[in-house]
Amino acid sequence: MSDPYGQVGFRVRCDWGPVGADAVSPGAAVLAVVDVLSFTTALSVAADRGISVLPYRWRDERAAVIAEQYEAMLAVGRSQVSLESPVSLSPATIAATAGVRRLVLPSPNGSTIAQRMAESGAAVIGVSLRNAAAAAVWTARQIDGDGVVAVVAAGERWRADNSLRPAVEDLWGAGMYIAGLVDAGIDGLSPEAEGAMAAYLSVAPRIGEKLSKCASGRELIGHGYPQDVDVAAEVGVSEIVPVLRGEWFEPVR
Repeated sequence: MSDPYGQVGFRVRCDWGPVGADAVSPGAAVLAVVDVLSFTTALSVAADRGISVLPYRWRDERAAVIAEQYEAMLAVGRSQVSLESPVSLSPATIAATAGVRRLVLPSPNGSTIAQRMAESGAAVIGVSLRNAAAAAVWTARQIDGDGVVAVVAAGERWRADNSLRPAVEDLWGAGMYIAGLVDAGIDGLSPEAEGAMAAYLSVAPRIGEKLSKCASGRELIGHGYPQDVDVAAEVGVSEIVPVLRGEWFEPVR
C-alpha cells in the first residue's frame, strides 16, 4: 500500500509543517508555503518592493555572517528594531524601509519549510492572503495536465514543548490559494485540500475581523503589533509571487 499520508492520487495536496511538507511534496511540481502571520506576508511585501529574500531557519550568529557575505540586511526580532536595524519579520517594517535589495529573513516556521524543500525539485513559492489569487494563476501556468501542487500550512510552535501548533490563519491562506487553483481549472483535491478551502470560504467575507480575533492575531496585537495583522489582511493586493530561485526568493509576476 502506498503511503496514506502522502495524499498520492490527488493533484492538490495539503498538510501542516515541515513533516507534512515531507509527506506531500514527493512528485509535486509546485510547493506553496503558507505562513500568514507573518513569514509569507513579509515575503509578499518584500517582493512587491523588489527585494530578494533569503529564508533562514534561526536568528543566530551565522545569520549575521550570511547577511554580511551577501551584502544583505538582516531582519532582527520585532523588539530589536532600531535605527541601525530597522527591519524585522514584521511586514510593516519591510514596507517602511527604503534602499534594501537583499534581506536575510529568519523564521522558525515558514523559512524552515522553504529551506527544507529547496532541493525537492518542486518550484517553491510563498503564499499569503495578499497574493494567494496571483499565486494560483502563476501556478496554473507552470503545471501540465496532471501536475501536482503541494500546499503546506506552516503553523506555529507551542512554547511549552516546541511542538506544532496548527494556526487557523495558515489554513485560511492555504484555502484561499486552493480556491484560486480550482478557479483556474485545477481539480483533483485531496480531502485535506477540500477542508482547507472550505475553512477559507466560511470566513472569506470577514477575513480581516477573523485575523484579528484568532490566537496568532491576538498574540501580535497584545504584543503591540496590530499593524502586522492589518498588512496580513490586505487580501488580493499583490500580483507578485515570491519564487525560490536557488537560495533566494525572487519576485515574479
